[in-house]
Amino acid sequence: MTQTATLSSSRFSILTRPGFLPGLALTAALAAVGTLLAQTSWLQQAGLSPLTLAIVLGMVAGNTFFPAIAGRTAAGVDFSKNLLLRAGIILFGFRITFQDIAHIGWAGVLIAALMVACTFVLAVQLGTRVLRMDKQTAMLIGAGSAICGAAAVMAAEPVVKGQAHKVTVAVATVVVFGTLAMFAYPLLYPLIGMSEQAFGVYAGSTIHEVAQVVAAGSAVSEAAASTAVIEKMMRVMMLAPFLVLLSGVLSRGEGGGARRVVIPWFAVLFIAAAGINSLQLLPAAVVQAILHVDAVLLAMAMAALGLRTRAGALREAGLRPMLLAATLFAFLLVGGYGINVAVMSLLG
Repeated sequence: MTQTATLSSSRFSILTRPGFLPGLALTAALAAVGTLLAQTSWLQQAGLSPLTLAIVLGMVAGNTFFPAIAGRTAAGVDFSKNLLLRAGIILFGFRITFQDIAHIGWAGVLIAALMVACTFVLAVQLGTRVLRMDKQTAMLIGAGSAICGAAAVMAAEPVVKGQAHKVTVAVATVVVFGTLAMFAYPLLYPLIGMSEQAFGVYAGSTIHEVAQVVAAGSAVSEAAASTAVIEKMMRVMMLAPFLVLLSGVLSRGEGGGARRVVIPWFAVLFIAAAGINSLQLLPAAVVQAILHVDAVLLAMAMAALGLRTRAGALREAGLRPMLLAATLFAFLLVGGYGINVAVMSLLG
């Protein structure tokens, strides 16, 4: 009884902490502006999602007026950056279903798994051994390139315990090279000898963000866009097992001794949400409402992340993160094409 009362009191104290409501209102306002801007036609054509715009707006505010009000808003901003982020990742599971696997077959599943594994391993090995980057930044860039862009970077942040500026650097690489891919892939389509469906799988398995996948696929045909989105959702579904495996690897000591594995429960709940959605246990209207809430939560988390990012920290990151991201982009483009062709010839 006493323990329950203590937990309830702790939760209530968060809500009543000075700076909680003003900070929450600030991140909500930035998220709202980013969402509105993302609905403009020219930004839609550029493939800039509300998440990307929210973090940009947050960075602008974080390096202008936010330091003057940080003391009065910090509690709400940090709440958005931490707890709302995890809630947003959980609800992201309602965007996918296990039935999506049936539409792309085992070839699509294998391609997605190979791209996630190869891209992330390449990022860590190249980033730490060749470019001499810190492991956190390399893993965050690898997660964003391998799985689902900014959402994967944010989901990996609690597992790798990356600082805000490292997360922002990783998101920036997703924006730069994902946007480049969005324009490059439709131009390559007539040259690579793929059917519309095969091109959809190729685009979905190698382009960073969901919005960028939609834009690239739609530039070819509706059929290509549909297949691309399904393949992309297959990569998104791998986010939870990826995080669990990553947590297990990171839980081992530097000397090889095993430590207690920290399970990222929000990743497990992500899979549970996908399972609920797959079984259609909720009415379509409820699912749509959940997706709207999810978009708001993730945008608020990105805005909070931007608020906590100093421009000086980004400058200190240097060119190495961009060089790593560029190399991963080349691998996704060329190596991804090779993997797609090889798997399709074996299982297609």
